[in-house]
Amino acid sequence: VQLLESGGGLVQAGGSLRLSCAASGSIISIYDLGWYRQTPGKQRDLVASITSSGSAYYADSVKGRFTISRDNAKNTVYLQMNSLKPEDTAVYYCNANLRRMGSDTSDYWGQGTQVTVSS
Repeated sequence: VQLLESGGGLVQAGGSLRLSCAASGSIISIYDLGWYRQTPGKQRDLVASITSSGSAYYADSVKGRFTISRDNAKNTVYLQMNSLKPEDTAVYYCNANLRRMGSDTSDYWGQGTQVTVSS
């Protein structure tokens, strides 16, 4: 199973970015999907998550600015980030709780994508 992220980059404060994460491999079912972020020397924190039925959770720091969505037909999760702030600067990782052929349900991680917001 591979999670391929895209969409990171450099943006000015107040701008927008859209992250994508596509899962591929011998996948039977994908359950929860999430986006985490991490800055140097700090733990990886949950930013947003979405269940297989579409229920979303957001960290307080991003509520009203970020939107998580998923396309089950494409095994893809998105994070639309609006009104970006310098404190949103981090490496963003996608996470998928899924079951693949011949295996139990497990968590998988993407490689991370850098988001930098300049003031």
